[in-house]
Amino acid sequence: MKVAVILPAAGLGTRMKAAPEKTGTSRKQFMLLDGSPILLHTIRKFDACPSVTEIVVALRADDVEWVSDLVGKESFTKPVRLVEGGDSRQASVQNALATLSADTTLVAVHDAVRPFIDTERIEHVIAVAAQTGAAIIGVVPVDTVKRVHKDKVRATLPREHLVLVQTPQVFRFDLLKKAFALAAEDGFIGTDESSLVERLEDVEVSVVQGSTRNIKITRPSDMDVAALFLAEHAETSHP
Repeated sequence: MKVAVILPAAGLGTRMKAAPEKTGTSRKQFMLLDGSPILLHTIRKFDACPSVTEIVVALRADDVEWVSDLVGKESFTKPVRLVEGGDSRQASVQNALATLSADTTLVAVHDAVRPFIDTERIEHVIAVAAQTGAAIIGVVPVDTVKRVHKDKVRATLPREHLVLVQTPQVFRFDLLKKAFALAAEDGFIGTDESSLVERLEDVEVSVVQGSTRNIKITRPSDMDVAALFLAEHAETSHP
């Protein structure tokens, strides 16, 4: 089984506008955690997974050269390829898909700024996708969720039927290609890869239990949480 991981990392970090004075950049994927860009922390997690065959990072054209230098200084055991991304996440993933070899079995798409995904969970969602064809990670919300319209509550939604979706999202290669082709044909823009696959007939997406630690770093305050997680990991690793 050949499993490719796509990390879309071409974002401009529009929600990190308050961060440059603290981190030196508003590009969240390149902010430093324990001396390394968040992107490298994320790559390391997938490099440590036995099931992963290769890692493909979709970047802005201006970033490819210096990220190549960063990757070259690491001792990754899996091939890490850099490709040019697009103007949106969907375009970046589609560009990366086009570079995968025909014998790829599964494709996992993961937010480049979720560096705290654990390898056991990655392996689990890959195993489920290998059986079902499509699997994502999600957590049940702890807060009460309301449906509103024009600032008025219209309904309280039962939490047991809701999940907050995370990544990685893993799909059979042929299904994901078909989903992207249909989206391009219809002009459909999804919020994640699953929203594209869900539009295919006779395809059900399985949900694997996620973790509240699998945070997506999108705002300046998330960097404080990330630093805390790293400190906790250091304490448990070196008692």
